[in-house]
Amino acid sequence: MNATDRTPADLLRSALAADPARPLVTFYDDATGERVELSVATFANWVAKTANLLQGELSAEPGDRVALLLPAHWQTAVWLLACSSVGVVADMAGEPGAADIVVSGPDTLDVARACSGERIALALRPLGGRFPQAPAGFADYAVEVPGQGDRFVPYAPVDPEAAALIVAGAEFTGAEVVERAAADAVGFGLTGPGSRLLSGLGYDTWEGVSAGLYSPLSIGGSVVLCRHLERASEDAVARRVEDERVTATRRG
Repeated sequence: MNATDRTPADLLRSALAADPARPLVTFYDDATGERVELSVATFANWVAKTANLLQGELSAEPGDRVALLLPAHWQTAVWLLACSSVGVVADMAGEPGAADIVVSGPDTLDVARACSGERIALALRPLGGRFPQAPAGFADYAVEVPGQGDRFVPYAPVDPEAAALIVAGAEFTGAEVVERAAADAVGFGLTGPGSRLLSGLGYDTWEGVSAGLYSPLSIGGSVVLCRHLERASEDAVARRVEDERVTATRRG
């Protein structure tokens, strides 16, 4: 984290400048056996493409609200940073009827249809795969995002003091997200660059999004993000901690 980092998007830019090849998000799904590792550069590329989709195709503007009906997943992390890049408010598990845009996983499509604005659906399949057929009333993220540009420039500078994140009913500015994430690092056991935090927490609380993305990003670390960790045996978790060189864990 640099002194000039005021938004989560700033943190990602600093990470990219410092060491683009290092792992940033390593994702496990213990229901499917999926494992995906994204370097800073790969993750930043997904963020840029998603931000271009938001700003260009979906006409999102600073201050718009994007309801993210998504679990703790590497693609959710991408959307959180893309929202920060554009300057829109990422509303985790937000009310679709009050949102300008809704982004839904496969299990919340019926609820997401309450949004009268643009609707994006994520299949959450291994390797970012698409739906066999796009759900009615939704654009398939996996179809729309590949053709987007690899570099993103916002139409207007993002205000770090503007609302950036809503989680568990609490609203945070971009600056507050950065400050709180850095402050959390000590409590999470993160000691600085190179720290690797294994998180089995959901993204429905501040602790979950901080441990599962923002705090490791803020100190030059990385996250091993685990969905359905309760399905893994203790031996399997212990092997993962060793194999992934985990330095701290957060399991709830």
